[in-house]
Amino acid sequence: MTLPHRKRRKSFDEPGDVHFLTFSCFQRLPLLNRDRSRMWMVDALRLGLKKDRFHLLAWVIMPEHVHLILVPVGDTKVSSILTTLKQSVSKRALLWLKNNSPEFLKQLKDTQPSGRTFYRFWQRGGGYDRNLRSVRDLHEKIRYVHENPERRRLCNRAIDWKWSSARTWATGEDDLIPIARHLVPSLSGFDDVGGTLLGG
Repeated sequence: MTLPHRKRRKSFDEPGDVHFLTFSCFQRLPLLNRDRSRMWMVDALRLGLKKDRFHLLAWVIMPEHVHLILVPVGDTKVSSILTTLKQSVSKRALLWLKNNSPEFLKQLKDTQPSGRTFYRFWQRGGGYDRNLRSVRDLHEKIRYVHENPERRRLCNRAIDWKWSSARTWATGEDDLIPIARHLVPSLSGFDDVGGTLLGG
């Protein structure tokens, strides 16, 4: 598994590439600000891992978006992973709202130019997908992901935020979701750009 050395910041679906993903709730609404909806996201990630579709290196659930760092398994496409994760959460959320808070659904109404109307939990499109190009870049992004809640003042320390892999990385013990820590090389002995990422 390698980190590609490319000049453009563009996503490439190549086996072994590490991806830094960000996807947001519809209209940036804080739809993930409750434990209930956060657990739906956790369950979706567990489902993806159970299917062996990817290795998860880091994650965080914020009130209105999600950051993931992952490596697809085999020829699995990032778009396929995102479809599995997002559809799972969206179906559960919309069903819960219809049964428990139907008045809120109007905030998720999305009318397309064709006139067709949908209710969306997630923002349209695939979100942000960047191939990480170096081991240093990978470590920086893991730190960025974990420090997100602290920067937003959702917690005093990154490891206090239950909805991320920060505590798992700090303690070495898997909590909500197992992390493939063994796949992440140390910074020592690696150049800033290019080279083998996951022990090639």
